[in-house]
Amino acid sequence: MKKNSDKVVWYVYMLRCADDTLYTGITTDLKRRVKEHNEDDKLGAKYTKVRRPVELVYKKTFKSRSEATKCELSLKKLNKVKKIQLFARQK
Repeated sequence: MKKNSDKVVWYVYMLRCADDTLYTGITTDLKRRVKEHNEDDKLGAKYTKVRRPVELVYKKTFKSRSEATKCELSLKKLNKVKKIQLFARQK
């Protein structure tokens, strides 16, 4: 788990699945979580389990779970075109 001044860093992330759909989530350990989505049938999300492999296309850090959750919910409300524009700008 990454730490910043002894505080947990939360990530909002977006994955592109093999079927070209997008999945959004939050975590404190981005590398572990992406690996779980790609390899772990118990810990990966049901959605990504049948859409492997997945690729990380967007990430953003937050100081609290609350902030990350709010961002995650707002991203999930965006249509696919807006999501693609968002992570295209991040590159």
